Amino acid sequence: MGDATGIAVLLGSGGISTEGRRAVYRELVGKHFSDCSEVLFIPYASDDHDSYTERMQDFMGQGGPKLVGIHESDEPEAAVKRAEGVYVGGGNSFLLIRSLHELGLVTPIRDLVLSGSPYLGVSAGANVASPTMMTTNDMPIVHAPSFDSFGVVPFQINPHYHPGKILFMDGEELVHHYGESRAQRIAEFHRHSSAPVLGMWEGSFVRWDGEIGRLTGRATAFRTGEDAVEMGDGSTFDADLMPSLP
Repeated sequence: MGDATGIAVLLGSGGISTEGRRAVYRELVGKHFSDCSEVLFIPYASDDHDSYTERMQDFMGQGGPKLVGIHESDEPEAAVKRAEGVYVGGGNSFLLIRSLHELGLVTPIRDLVLSGSPYLGVSAGANVASPTMMTTNDMPIVHAPSFDSFGVVPFQINPHYHPGKILFMDGEELVHHYGESRAQRIAEFHRHSSAPVLGMWEGSFVRWDGEIGRLTGRATAFRTGEDAVEMGDGSTFDADLMPSLP
């Protein structure tokens, strides 16, 4: 896979729905891509590539770089190889990983990031930064040839993490939804894998440099056979999601 030190990976959970969260997003993204005049945008987690690319350009604000949709290129692999940076947007992780594998883009994007070019992934784009996308919350609306992902971070990501179960009105009574909580799904994953999982709360971001992760917002770390560990704003951690000195 190559040497993963000295890389620039920024991952967002999504849920950037407030002005405060949008301000944090724009500040982090602006700094992350400060040396890029253009960034290659990967909209494959959505069905409408043109409008999605336009929306994300508007959302980024005037301080961000120009986004160029990879779908506009007749040679997507060549577009990756000449990109200054890559932004993989959110949506459905199965739709995204299928497109990445069918177009032969997993290895080129991984190589680009490991060579030092900045990577931004939000929601599904954060999920596929992991070794696999098996800790997604998404419905498998398409058949993916492989769950293997970029592996530019050594741990799994569960975006949109929240503790407990969803509450809903059943008649006049507020009750818990009977489906699994995020923590229960991660426990199911850990019955088949020992990979640590970072549950990223809404509006949170992680910066990963190949050795140390730095959290903006909140997250919950899950390791096989151990109690979950809550992480607060400013926390730093290593590849095993163990606390680390900044």
